[in-house]
Amino acid sequence: MFQIVRTETFEDKQIIFKEGTFGDWMYIIEEGGVEISRTVGGKKVILANLEEGEIIGEVAYISRNGRSATAIAIGKTKLGTIDRQHFDNEFNELSHEFQAILKTMALRLGRTTEFLMECHEKLNKQSASKNDK
Repeated sequence: MFQIVRTETFEDKQIIFKEGTFGDWMYIIEEGGVEISRTVGGKKVILANLEEGEIIGEVAYISRNGRSATAIAIGKTKLGTIDRQHFDNEFNELSHEFQAILKTMALRLGRTTEFLMECHEKLNKQSASKNDK
């Protein structure tokens, strides 16, 4: 079970974190929901709508890179902040090989998301050029 160090409440449509920002924490959704989105070609693309019990912020947390997406509250949303030290202690109990696998998975997920966003942008451009003809 995760150790929650604090609980935060967000109102409907309130930004939890923005794409590209640094975040050294992750959350578990205790109540409500969270929309995960990216901005592609100046337009918002919704990647997922997450519900109670799901985790957000794990890619940046594990990879220690910037946030790969924006998280916005759906309705009144209560999030538990997962304790970094406790998680790191648990993570460090894993073999180095398994740690490397998890880090690789997080990085690949980030790259896959980037690739999908590039494809989405190309399709939008192709669609726009067809509409102009």
